[in-house]
Amino acid sequence: MTDAKRLARIHRVRTLQLGLAQADEARAREGLASETALAERIGRLAAAVAPSSDMAAATAFAAAAHYRDRLHRSAEAAVNRVRVAQDAADRTVAARQSAHRDQSAVEKLMARATAAGIATEIRAMQDAPTFRKVRHDPC
Repeated sequence: MTDAKRLARIHRVRTLQLGLAQADEARAREGLASETALAERIGRLAAAVAPSSDMAAATAFAAAAHYRDRLHRSAEAAVNRVRVAQDAADRTVAARQSAHRDQSAVEKLMARATAAGIATEIRAMQDAPTFRKVRHDPC
């Protein structure tokens, strides 16, 4: 197998890996956005359940306190999920950058191989003997 074919195959693989890394990064960003939106909604709900002066019965206060406590626990869990999603997004960004570097390196190798091939052909043409065909006898 020639080096050009091998480099072309490696380039196809690296391009595929870059595409997969970009897709993973997009999914991680979507997951992060979803978890962030969920955390914000839970925070707004917890603020909305705060006790108010129009609650007359003790059971209303107790129920509000109970639901507010559960919402705060859910908010803490949501913050942890956001942190995990952010870490995953950071890892996918690093993986995409690495895949991009790998693909760029293969492209540079391919360009270098092409330039070396062209230089070899030029040298071969320069080293080739020159033939001058005389068409007419001296007049």
